[in-house]
This record gives sequence, C-alpha cells and structure tokens, in this order.
Amino acid sequence: MNDQRLRLDLTELAEEVAVVDLRDRTLRTSRRLGVQRAVAMSAAALVLIAAAAGTAFAVRPDQSSPPLPADTPSVTASPTPTQSPSSTPSTSTSGAPGSPDGGSSPNTPTAKIGKLFYGPVEVTSEQTWNLGSWRPGESPVWLLAMPDIAMRGNSGVSSDGYRVAWVSPENELFVSDVDGSDRQRVRANVDPYCVGAAWSPGGRQLLFRELKTSGGPGRYGVVDMRSAGKTVSWWATEPEGCDAFWAADGRTIAMTTDYGVTLYGADGRKKRVVPGFSPGGWHTRDIVSLSPNGSRIALLRDRSSGDSGDGARDLRVNVVLDTRTGKEFALPLGGRELRQVYFQSDGSMVVRVNAGSGYAVLLVGEDGRKISETAEPAALKDMQILAVVS
Repeated sequence: MNDQRLRLDLTELAEEVAVVDLRDRTLRTSRRLGVQRAVAMSAAALVLIAAAAGTAFAVRPDQSSPPLPADTPSVTASPTPTQSPSSTPSTSTSGAPGSPDGGSSPNTPTAKIGKLFYGPVEVTSEQTWNLGSWRPGESPVWLLAMPDIAMRGNSGVSSDGYRVAWVSPENELFVSDVDGSDRQRVRANVDPYCVGAAWSPGGRQLLFRELKTSGGPGRYGVVDMRSAGKTVSWWATEPEGCDAFWAADGRTIAMTTDYGVTLYGADGRKKRVVPGFSPGGWHTRDIVSLSPNGSRIALLRDRSSGDSGDGARDLRVNVVLDTRTGKEFALPLGGRELRQVYFQSDGSMVVRVNAGSGYAVLLVGEDGRKISETAEPAALKDMQILAVVS
C-alpha cells in the first residue's frame, strides 16, 4: 500500500513539471516570435526606404540640388582673386612710391585722357590757322581754319568737342562744327579781347561781352545756342573781369580781375576772390582751367606787370591753386617743367610737361598721383593746348 501511494505521488509530480515546462517554452516561443516579427518588420521598412531612394535616384540621376527660386539670393562662394605682379604696369618715371613725384595711384585707374585741341602759341604772319586735335593713341587731325587773331585770342571748344566758337576781327560771334561745317553768325558787336566765347558745360550757352556803339565795353550776356532765336540773358551786374572760364558743374565762372582772380556765379554775382594776388605781388593775366566744382584753378602766376603786348592768350600754367586758400597744389612732374594743365569733368587733370625736345601729357588723379603718361606727336611741338574734352 505504501508502494502504491508512492507511485501516485510521483505521477502527480511529473505532471506538474511537464505543465510548467510547457508554459515556459510557450512564453519563450512567443517572445522569439515577437522578436522575429519586429526584425522582419524593420527589414521590410528598410526595403521600402531603399526602394523609395532608388526611385528618387532614378528620377534625378544627376543628383544636383534643385534650382533656387528667382528671388532667392545666391550664396555661391567665389575664389578670392589674385593679382599678377605684372598685371598693372607702373608708369612712374622718378621718385619714391607714394610721393607726389613718384609712382602711380594704387587704385585701378578709371579716368583717361580725352581729346586735346591745339592752336598756335605766338603771333605769326599767317592769316588763318587750322584747329588741331589729338587723342592719345591716334594721329593728329587738322580741322577748320579760322582767323589767326581769333584762334589765338578768343576761340573756345564746347565740352563735348563738337562745336567751336570765336569772335572775328569784325567783332562778330561765330559758331561752327569743329570740321568747319554748319557755320553760323550768332551776334555782332562782341568784344574779341575780354571774354571771347566761353562755353557752358554741355555746350548749350555761350558767355560773351558786347561792345557799346561807342566802342567801349558793354554788358555781359549768355546766349542760348539751342533756342530758335539765339535768346540772350543779360547779367544784371557788370563784373570788372575778363578771360572767363566756366566750371564743369555749371555754377562757377572764374575771371581775371585787376591782378588776380575772382569767382562768380552763373548769373554774374560775385562769389569770392582767390587769395594771394595783389598789386606789387603775384598776379595773373589768363585763366587756363577750373576744376569741376571750382575748388582749384590752373593759371600762369608771376610778378610782372602790364599787358602781354598783343591779343594772344598766354595759356601756359606754372601753378595749380586752391581757390579758397590760395595754396599751391603739388603735381607729380618728376623734375620736369610744367607747361599746361586742364581739368577734366571727372576731376582728373591733363598735365603737359617738357619731355626731351618735345612734350608729354600726364593723366593725374584728383589726389595728385599720376595715372599715365603719353608722349605728344612731334607735329604738335610748336602749338599749345586750347581745350581738353571728354
């Protein structure tokens, strides 16, 4: 009986162990299936992503970025430019770099020499002279012929270089194209010695001084060359001045007065006197050029007195002055003699200097540094510059 009881107990114990083992195995199997299912789902997701990526690459095989909208600013970087040591040749002739007599301006020059017009220097036996023109890099060109006294004494070239005006020995104001075409008689009884024909910037107006019927000086007038009847506006004032030169800004006119220079407005009203001139001291007879805003003036300054002796203008220059202080402005001459200076409309200067047996023209910036230098043709050796235009 005890053996029977023992067998029953062992049978019950075996059944309990089998149940537990099956439950554990079931749980472990369930966990493995869950892991396998998760792995399978992840793998499927990766397959789907890879398939989508493959489709995208198939659609855009160049793999380039999509274009930016038209109003999207570009941020594309560009390499820093480098400059070759020989990319900007030096035009220096002497002096240390950075000095007024030395090298060129460190900035890349944008200015250039315009067209130069030439006429005779001294009184000759010739009755007429041809106006000459020259641009660096080209050959001189000979233009219209005009009376000798007009060429030397009162002719003026417009700022665009297309028209020339002069007063004849018969005191008549004429205008024509520089080649002599389209010649027009504008006015009679015009003083050929005092003002002559002074063009305004843009070539629309001409300043002149009339002669009274008795032969004495009369009013100052400005004729509108674009009006149908060549309308004249008369100045209310009568400056005691001659040798008028108009600044490129159209607001300042310089004239020689007594021994010095006075600046006037476009209406003839006095603005200021250039300091440094006085009887017994410095004086000048002819103004050659005025800077665009009237701040600098180029002229021949000396201590002699009296008239030059003839009706010819002396367009030599030996100094450039500040019109407010009277102080001299240094030029990069390289030890050579200064002959003439003309301001251009951008503020740069065309400077003529002695160069061997002839002349050279320098292009000088507003800062006083030389930009370039060009030798003049030998054919212009015995002539003087009458005007420089753009």
